[in-house]
Amino acid sequence: MPRHGKKYRESAKKVPKRPHAIDEALALLGQITYAKFDQSVDLDVRLNVDPRHADQQVRGTVALPHGTGRTVRVAVFAKGEKIREAEEAGADVVGGEDLVKRVQEGFLDFDAAVATPDMMRDVGKLGRVLGPRGMMPNPKVGTVTFDLAHAVTQLKAGQVEFRVDKSGIVHCSIGRMSFEPAKLRENAQALMTAILRAKPAVAKGQYVRSLHISASQSPSIKLDTAALSE
Repeated sequence: MPRHGKKYRESAKKVPKRPHAIDEALALLGQITYAKFDQSVDLDVRLNVDPRHADQQVRGTVALPHGTGRTVRVAVFAKGEKIREAEEAGADVVGGEDLVKRVQEGFLDFDAAVATPDMMRDVGKLGRVLGPRGMMPNPKVGTVTFDLAHAVTQLKAGQVEFRVDKSGIVHCSIGRMSFEPAKLRENAQALMTAILRAKPAVAKGQYVRSLHISASQSPSIKLDTAALSE
C-alpha cells in the first residue's frame, strides 16, 4: 500500500526540490493544498545541535503577532487570591489540589497549563500526564509564575512554546491556511527570531540546517535558510 494517498502524491509532484523564498512558498502552499478544512500551517526547523546534551537544548516561547488561529484553553493551578486573579484573566479552568486530583483522574480538557510556584509540589505529581503532552508548567517558558494575568493573557493571545526534539528539529504551528500570506510570514519570522535567540553558546557552524513549511495534509516545501534566518 502507498504511504500517501493519490491527492498527496499529485500535490508533491508540483513542488520543486529547490529552496524557496517565503512568499513564493506560501503562494505555492495555497496551490497544493486539497483538504476541505482550515489546515494548520507548520514550520519545521532542523538545527545543528545535539539534543542529547543539556547545553544544546533549544527551548522557549514566542508570542506570534497574529496568533495561531485556534482557541487556547488554559488551566491554572493556584490557591487563595490567585484563583480569582486567574479567573479574571480569562483562564478556562482554575483550581488547586482539587484540580490536580481531577487531572490525575483523567481530566485533560485544556491546551496549556500555568501554575504558581507554591503549587508546584502538587503539580509535580502530574509530570507523567502533562509532560508527554507538552503541557507541564515550566519556569523557563513563563508558565510557573505568580503573574497569572500576564501568563494567561499571553497564552490566549497566541504564545506558543517551541522545543527541539530528539532529531534536532523544532516543529511549530504558525497559523492557519485561512490567514493572509503576510500574517503567516510575520508569524514565521517571529518564530525564527526566537529560535535564533535561543541558539546555544556551544553550537558551532551553520545553526539552521534546513527549513520546511507545510499544511496539515500537504507535502512540505523547502525554504531558503536565509529567508527567515536574518
